[in-house]
Amino acid sequence: MAAAAAAAGGSCGCSALLAPPEAVAADWMLEFACSCLCQHFGDRIGAEFWRWSDVAQALINGFFKIPTHQKKRVFLCQLLIRIAKGKSFELQFENGKKISPLESALSFWTLLEKEETKLEKLHEDIRHLIQIQIVAGHIENGYFKEATDVLQRLFTDSESDKPLRVKLATVIKNKDPYVPLLQSFSYGLLISKIKSYIELFRKENETNFLIQEATKYAESKGLEATALQNQSVNVSENNKSNLDTKQRLVKEQQYITNQSPGRPYSGQKHTGSRVLQSLNNLQNVENHGVSAGGRRRQRWTYNEDLELKSGVRTFGVGNWAKILAHGDFNNRTSVMLKDRWRTLCRTDLA
Repeated sequence: MAAAAAAAGGSCGCSALLAPPEAVAADWMLEFACSCLCQHFGDRIGAEFWRWSDVAQALINGFFKIPTHQKKRVFLCQLLIRIAKGKSFELQFENGKKISPLESALSFWTLLEKEETKLEKLHEDIRHLIQIQIVAGHIENGYFKEATDVLQRLFTDSESDKPLRVKLATVIKNKDPYVPLLQSFSYGLLISKIKSYIELFRKENETNFLIQEATKYAESKGLEATALQNQSVNVSENNKSNLDTKQRLVKEQQYITNQSPGRPYSGQKHTGSRVLQSLNNLQNVENHGVSAGGRRRQRWTYNEDLELKSGVRTFGVGNWAKILAHGDFNNRTSVMLKDRWRTLCRTDLA
């Protein structure tokens, strides 16, 4: 833990103490850099995130000692940078040991928890998700012995840790990275939970001084139009994904039609019907998530369960619209897929 705190800032100890005006400016710049990191943190980490991570890291390294009022902000920046590296094994030294980015992230999350006046369920959820993803990373790469070592290192013998520790030990023993436990407590869910924490953090800790001053300056220089133009370029990733899926299905339907100008044989009939059903499902998902067949309850078949499991393996938990569009389901909606997956997970863990 001490190594994580040292890595958080000023590890060389050679920075001169800043004069009061410079210290205030450094505070503003770190707040802005952290805000930009939070803004660009998500499922798809791009160049902007890494650009601001460099800025934040440079400011943090400039501290001879982390100011008390900046501790949470510094720890959050370090956490996000490590989580963004995903389940990679880009090992780094901390406290004389080689650890993965996620293990290092867990250290900073522990430091963040110590700065909280009250720990909420969200804190516990994030801690467990980081622990699970550390183990999952080893399993997915076939490092089963290392996964066992990590499990013993991460979890105590306390009764509160026992249920999760036993389940993860069983997963390691079975050597199966696609069990519902790991799919449900996924890296994507970890990202989502951290984004929820980010929202709370920003509400409580951000003054947005630089943004406010920049906005005033931009308004005085008539730069609002440029800002609006830049905002209009941003396209929803979900809409783009649905558009890509639609285009693929339309091309598939056109191919089937071109291949069978006369009377289609049974295989083409089935494929064409599936493509049309997928298009209808996708359209109905966009229109309030309702399928063509309405919401009348009907039993899930064994084949539908197989389609759902296959879709989760391919697209991951949470991408229900994609799974619905690519799978062979009987008048289902993305909400139905999500609810059925939860049922399967509960059954598997019972």
